[in-house]
Amino acid sequence: MDDHFYEPRLGHGLPHDPFKAIVAPRPIGWITTVDEQGRVNLAPYSFFNAFNSSPPIVGFASEGRKDSLSNVEATGEFVCNLATRPLAEVMNRSSTPLPHGESEMELAGIASAPSRLVRPPRVADTPAALECRLLQVVPLRNLEGEAVDTHLVLGQVVGVHIRGAFLVDGVFDLRAARPIGRCGYRGDYAEMGEMFEMFRPTRR
Repeated sequence: MDDHFYEPRLGHGLPHDPFKAIVAPRPIGWITTVDEQGRVNLAPYSFFNAFNSSPPIVGFASEGRKDSLSNVEATGEFVCNLATRPLAEVMNRSSTPLPHGESEMELAGIASAPSRLVRPPRVADTPAALECRLLQVVPLRNLEGEAVDTHLVLGQVVGVHIRGAFLVDGVFDLRAARPIGRCGYRGDYAEMGEMFEMFRPTRR
């Protein structure tokens, strides 16, 4: 069978856009924010990742102007909660579109816990959460320089919560945490599977 090639600007010619399935699995940024009145918003973002280690910087991209983006711009703070297999169903329910000011945490029955350094709460049952302060919001543009209705939110991690049960000999136990990622465009997710160890080579 011949390879399938396409230019995204001309269309893919397939039943579904394969881009999101090719770049996968993608970590899920389960983002907690508050608006200026202190009302809590919780939403999962599959365009999320870490971008630097020292200082630790994470980012998520909002396709469209959603409440998370507006809240971060207004308050300068957010929390990334680790999405895991035991929390997958409530994480998915927290993606329900709600009117501004209504709580996804209440809708999905998700318990919250206070953060230490930022106003947004964290998901109480997550194995780990990252308290973040906003560094910048980057409006994305295409090759023609035209604005894309997507904004990349970059934040510096100022506080890290790890539940004690997931620290083993001083190491965060990923296997026990069971993180999940987004895989494609048809409701596909993946739980972290087999791990293997490989060290980077040193200069000869």
